[in-house]
Amino acid sequence: MMKISVLDAVTLGADLDLSMFEQFGEVRIYPSTAENEFISHVADSEVLILNKLKVGRQNLPACKSVKLICITATGFDNVDLEYCREAGIAVCNVVGYSTQNVAQITVAMVLSLISRLGEYDRAVSDGTYSRGSSANILTPVYHEIFGKKWGIVGYGNIGKQVGKVAEALGCKVVVNKRTPTDDAECVDIDTLCRECDIISVHTPLNDGTRNLINRERIASMKKDAIFVNVARGAVVDEAALAEAVKAGRIGAIGVDVYSKEPFSEDHPYSEIKGFDNVIFTPHMAWGSYEARVRCCEEIVENIKAYLAGEKRCRLV
Repeated sequence: MMKISVLDAVTLGADLDLSMFEQFGEVRIYPSTAENEFISHVADSEVLILNKLKVGRQNLPACKSVKLICITATGFDNVDLEYCREAGIAVCNVVGYSTQNVAQITVAMVLSLISRLGEYDRAVSDGTYSRGSSANILTPVYHEIFGKKWGIVGYGNIGKQVGKVAEALGCKVVVNKRTPTDDAECVDIDTLCRECDIISVHTPLNDGTRNLINRERIASMKKDAIFVNVARGAVVDEAALAEAVKAGRIGAIGVDVYSKEPFSEDHPYSEIKGFDNVIFTPHMAWGSYEARVRCCEEIVENIKAYLAGEKRCRLV
């Protein structure tokens, strides 16, 4: 029987039953793992299940028993794949478990921002509407999403699902992806940033996408553009985006991911928290109950495949 360590279970939510992993052997569950706890939490485990914890050359050499790392996410930038390859450690991620969920939050952000629902809700909840004499309030001015051009950066499973919903809402969809595709109108990143009314980012973080949405591209966006990042924080120049909001050079933003999570009080975004045209969420766009259950079920299948000598969702 195998020994398994779940190293940052808090990132999966307290409501999940992780006993499904016990079919493989002894399971040790840790809500979180600090740097000085890593070796003791891993101990003699052969399988590590983790999400945000950074592992690689800095801590894995001391843990000779580790044979398999299961990432409870699609992104794998927290795991040093090069070291794992050298050390003969298999690494698996989970693909597709949160597609519907992330698309849902992306569209919810856009709809809320373009309709200015937060401000209208406040007009009722703070008594402004009840104290007035008019049957309706129509300020601030809001707009229809129908007919808008929606640019999608990154056209994997999530980007494609967002595109389907955007088209169903009457938007014209254009995409930017590394390899052009025949099933969507593809444009270069500069054209997308310059011409689109709505821009959502769904690309993984790697050397080619880090700071992809840079200061110059943010400056080129329409003054009333809506920008949403549900990918990785470091894909965007966060300081430049915050500056654009403060200066009124962009219409609205919705952000669920940050270069450092959680972001600190000295982060550029701290200066725009609470703005009417800003929605910040705490990296929750992937995490509906259904998506988290699917994620854990996929981890089970990855472990089964590893034991059977199969390469399912294998990165290494």
